[in-house]
Amino acid sequence: MSVRRSVIVGCGSYLPQKVLTNHDLAKLVDTSDEWIVERTGIRTRHIAAEGEFTSHLATKAAQRALQAAGLKAGDVDLIVLGTTTPDETFPATATRVQEQLGMTRGVAFDVQAVCSGFIFSLAVADNFLRLGQAETALVIGAETFSRILDWSDRSTCVLFGDGAGAVVLRAEQATGTSQDRGVLTTKLHSDGRQHDLLYASGGVSSTKTAGVVRMDGPKVFKHAVEKLADVVHESLADAGLGASDVNWVVPHQANRRILAGVSKKLGIEDDKVIVTVDHHANTSAASVPLALTEAVQDGRIKPDDIVVLEAMGGGFSWGAAVVRM
Repeated sequence: MSVRRSVIVGCGSYLPQKVLTNHDLAKLVDTSDEWIVERTGIRTRHIAAEGEFTSHLATKAAQRALQAAGLKAGDVDLIVLGTTTPDETFPATATRVQEQLGMTRGVAFDVQAVCSGFIFSLAVADNFLRLGQAETALVIGAETFSRILDWSDRSTCVLFGDGAGAVVLRAEQATGTSQDRGVLTTKLHSDGRQHDLLYASGGVSSTKTAGVVRMDGPKVFKHAVEKLADVVHESLADAGLGASDVNWVVPHQANRRILAGVSKKLGIEDDKVIVTVDHHANTSAASVPLALTEAVQDGRIKPDDIVVLEAMGGGFSWGAAVVRM
């Protein structure tokens, strides 16, 4: 039976120029390079410049993804942008990207699922393409998370950075089996009961401010390992695949220990896990496409590889996608 699949035909990323090291952070809060590396695996993170907004990062990543795909903005009819740090309360930051790209048709909107934002955005775009409501989509994860950090709180400010990553999806006819190229399945979940474990302390309706990140790290860690392993198993089963079929896992880059815990629970070797958290930290919705782009560009991820993308964020929200490149 012929079906439509969403095929990744290009990847791109952008990191701001400014690099903040652990040694730099040790001058701001009571911490050290050794303390941060031991607990998180993070060594550096990128920080957006004054006047550099989420839309600017997203646009640069999108331009690079389009270039890699050999396409132009005029070929795109859908932009889905995962972000929790929009330029403005409204309109959607995706519309700013649409304008900056010179895209004059189609639709652009944001998805807010915090660190799971790219996975949720990918699922939304995949559904548009599979249903024939779009032919070519830009799926972007972009954040200026440094703008909502409490720089006096060493338990959170050391974890995050800014950046953007993007993929171009094109609809192609396929057979409907696990041998197809493209997005084979996506699985999404949320659990609002866990709100108090990871949230921002403000909002338009509640405090009229953006607030800052608040997190109960140990409890988030426990939930992350359990939920991410479960959703990866669920996704692989739905695609008719098993852990042994996976060439690469591209996880949300939250914490090196979470990455190791999930791969161990899945029975997937550590050398099949793409790790970039050491040099760009947790970039929330941007972390999965940043890691994916790096691994595609350096040749680790090759055509026909089975790749699992997974992430968990505030809400709690979590999800996974299985893709044949």
